[in-house]
Amino acid sequence: MKILDRYILTTFIKTFLSVFAILYFIFVLQGVWVFIAELAGKDLDVLTIVKFLFYYSPKMIPMVLPLSVLLASIMTFGDFSENYEFAAMKSAGISLQRAMRSLIIFILILAGISFWFVNDVAPKSEFKFVNLRKDILHTKPAMAITAGQFNDLGNINIKVDEKTGDRGQHLKNVTMHIKSNSNFENKTVIKAEKGELETDDNSSILQLHLFNGNYYEDVSPSTNSNVSQNKVPFVKTYFEKYTINIDLSQFDNSEEEKIEITNTASMMSINQLNYTLDSLNNNFRDENKSNLDNLGIRVNTQLSNLMINKLDSLPQVSKKIEIIEIIEIIDKQSKNTKSQIYRLASSNVESIYYTLKNNEQNMLEKQKNINKHYISFYEKFVVAFSCLLMFFIGAPLGAIIRKGGLGLPMVFAVLIFITYHFINTFGRKLAQENGIPPVLGAWLSTLVLLPLAISFTSKATKDRGINSFDNIIYSVKEFFKKTFNKKQNKNV
Repeated sequence: MKILDRYILTTFIKTFLSVFAILYFIFVLQGVWVFIAELAGKDLDVLTIVKFLFYYSPKMIPMVLPLSVLLASIMTFGDFSENYEFAAMKSAGISLQRAMRSLIIFILILAGISFWFVNDVAPKSEFKFVNLRKDILHTKPAMAITAGQFNDLGNINIKVDEKTGDRGQHLKNVTMHIKSNSNFENKTVIKAEKGELETDDNSSILQLHLFNGNYYEDVSPSTNSNVSQNKVPFVKTYFEKYTINIDLSQFDNSEEEKIEITNTASMMSINQLNYTLDSLNNNFRDENKSNLDNLGIRVNTQLSNLMINKLDSLPQVSKKIEIIEIIEIIDKQSKNTKSQIYRLASSNVESIYYTLKNNEQNMLEKQKNINKHYISFYEKFVVAFSCLLMFFIGAPLGAIIRKGGLGLPMVFAVLIFITYHFINTFGRKLAQENGIPPVLGAWLSTLVLLPLAISFTSKATKDRGINSFDNIIYSVKEFFKKTFNKKQNKNV
């Protein structure tokens, strides 16, 4: 490797790693804020929180990596142009393509690594993340019990003096108030010396076992009783063991959580997606054909029954009958028979209509599920290609604007990436709803920005965009200076 190639490569790698580390930390921190409600105040140990963030962080790679390549490219080539290093290269006969050669090889290697990462590492990490998150959601009520204070678990208000055990499942000195479902009054109080929480991964029921305690329940006297108004009767029962079942499904009512947990397409590699898509497509075709066959059989059967029950004079009802012949035969019937035929026909048509609507909705949901798997399949290639695309946008743009550092390059990088991310999100959502083909939805953002990369590379190579770009920046600066000066003169 020549000295120049080594110098350009090391400069870019240093900038890239610094930018990647900063952006990766910011995006992971943003994830912490998203899931802060699931982590805070639930007595999670440090290891569980670290595992949660560790399994969550790989899904940030498809967003952080292209932005890091874009920003590092703008900053690196912006520094070269600002410090006249790029001009020195050109005076020595080194073109932009020659200066980018070592970086192109590096970006190709980086694209291959990113493809391997999103295909092999990210799906496994997503699977572990979803299962860990499900475990946390599943045991949320158990974690919500804080020792030394009252805690609400649905219609139960519970206080414990001490929690022990590796999962805090052993409770000491338990006091519970159970609210009635009708008027939400605390008419039942339970006190126990010990308690134990038990959960099952395959069940949505949390079992609370209480030992050696008393059960108190207020009794509402009847209006005709002679009990004094100042006396409130109650029932007291001693127990050695008492078990209360708490339904955990009421704590997992977030639609966003349900959608995210049930979306398994992001947990598969390309081979698994290929196999799953083949099964889903076959199932879709078979069910669609079955629906059409069943509908045809149902229509013919109802038509035959109609003719047999109401048109006894018709011979050979099993043969195919023209609509015109049916109308002519019905016209010959009495008014009472016509009314019965029309009511029966209307009922049959309405039944068939609702069947069609249900089948259509069911098939649409199946198609959306297939689209999700296709999008996950194509996005693994899009992430790798986006690294190359952002490099060919950032490197020529840095040579054009001739500004390094984190000022102007950061502005351009953010604007370009927001555009890329918006188009990518829009295309993916539109494809999921079956608005456009999944392959177009996944590749839409790269197809839109590809002409920009070609244009920037062409202009930077031919030195056509440098002066015009400087003029635009200069004009914008002068506009703001004049506007600011006018405001100052008016104030004076």
